[in-house]
Amino acid sequence: MIIYPTIELKDGRCVSLPEGRIDEPVIWHVDPVEKAKEFAHAGAEWIHVTDFDAIGGHSRNHDLVRRIIYEGGLPVQLGGGFRSRDRIEEWIDAGAGRIVVGTLAAQNPHLVKELAERHADQIVLAVDVWQDHVMIEGWKTRSAFSAEGYIQSFAGTPFAAIIITDIGADIRQTDASVSLVSRLAEQAKVPVIASGIVRTIDDISRLRILDKVSGAIVGRALFNKTIDLKEALREARPGREKVADFL
Repeated sequence: MIIYPTIELKDGRCVSLPEGRIDEPVIWHVDPVEKAKEFAHAGAEWIHVTDFDAIGGHSRNHDLVRRIIYEGGLPVQLGGGFRSRDRIEEWIDAGAGRIVVGTLAAQNPHLVKELAERHADQIVLAVDVWQDHVMIEGWKTRSAFSAEGYIQSFAGTPFAAIIITDIGADIRQTDASVSLVSRLAEQAKVPVIASGIVRTIDDISRLRILDKVSGAIVGRALFNKTIDLKEALREARPGREKVADFL
């Protein structure tokens, strides 16, 4: 299983949003680029970056995200406000390893399917779930789609992955969140990444035993130090041998 250490950006700073409250962020006083380098040094294979300002249509983090891509030392899975073909392809051209689409997929599924075909292994579908329905527009709007039906509607689309987020994870028991991810992962024919439910190393252990879950996004737990990234990486892949450093 792949651990995706996560940087969430708002106004140029690293933040977390407990229960998705974008107006009440927890601010982490660290440099985002240096944090990305720290994740790379710990042995991560990817970094997940979410630009919350971009969800609102603002580009104030544009240069910072480019620095993370060019200086962070890891391929970047980038999400936040991707509502058009032009913006998606702009960031692919800028070096983003993967682009995460959410609202656009609900509003224009034909375009997203086309983009997934055109950009092999670079388009990721975000499925944000609240009370078994898909939420869009930064979790503000409840769509008409059930989570299972939504995933089934994209059957055969060659996404690099599907990110399943349990929006209620902050107020639910972890076992319930794991059960939700496991159930939805059964519908997917592409790798599934769990988001929003990893708080402890034990949560990683629970996810690792699910055959359909290939990764986990870990953010706040790394910043508040309830999880050590190196330990998380070991737990995610306990059989992985250390690769020798070549000088």
